Amino acid sequence: MRYGVVLPGGTATEQLDQAVLADQAGWDGVFVWEAAYGVDAWSLLSAMAMKTRRVRLGTMLTPLPWRRPWKVASQVATLDQLSGGRAILAVGVGAVDTDLPDTGEVTDLRGRAERLDEGIDLIRALWDGKTGYHGRHYRYQTGRLDLGRAGRPVQQRIPLWVVGVWPRPKSLRRALRCDGVIPQYQLDGREPGPGDARDVRQWMTEHGAAPGFDIVVDGETPTGDPAAAAAAVGSWADAGCTWWLETRWELPHDSPERMGDIRARIEAGPPAAAG
Repeated sequence: MRYGVVLPGGTATEQLDQAVLADQAGWDGVFVWEAAYGVDAWSLLSAMAMKTRRVRLGTMLTPLPWRRPWKVASQVATLDQLSGGRAILAVGVGAVDTDLPDTGEVTDLRGRAERLDEGIDLIRALWDGKTGYHGRHYRYQTGRLDLGRAGRPVQQRIPLWVVGVWPRPKSLRRALRCDGVIPQYQLDGREPGPGDARDVRQWMTEHGAAPGFDIVVDGETPTGDPAAAAAAVGSWADAGCTWWLETRWELPHDSPERMGDIRARIEAGPPAAAG
């Protein structure tokens, strides 16, 4: 299992400092959230690429139906070049929530799902060096082969994770076209556990998920008890999860309490440290 941290907010300089600390403290990945307005995720990640050496870098997550796929492809490929091949792209349909700003984007689920599917295919096509894509919602065509060559990623295949709803087969089949799934569980009010992640792993394997397919889980582990932190993630690893993402969402976005809490947790190192 690999261990990442999702930075909960703060200014660009605060988050850059947190990423450097995570790199030094032994974490495997640093992820930032992508909002309609605020600190720009891809500018921030590019700065992190220049200040870190080993951590993987990405969003958690990019609402792809509300973005131009060719711009996202460009931003991720640029990050991959600057980081020497450490980019990850995590995408979803985009959350529809009253706390989010109204930007006039498509909000019906079917429309978002269709754009998510086409966006994934278009991004892959561009990273593979193709010059054209024609779908229902997106069209891309160019004769400039030099731009495509200059924008190729360092990695042969940038990991692309997508949200998949368990136990909905249609949603999970989308993940089979990607490199990992971020499970969203619909369990009639019950909190998900490692057994549910094991079911996801089994379904993905039975339906042809590629070797090395990632299953992502997120949550909180204690800062001051390394043994308890390691024990908390161990059962998820045993269930087949490949990434644990440490989160801190309960406090206000840029409060001193949240900034202090996440910094202390990063500094303590990943929950595997006691293993």
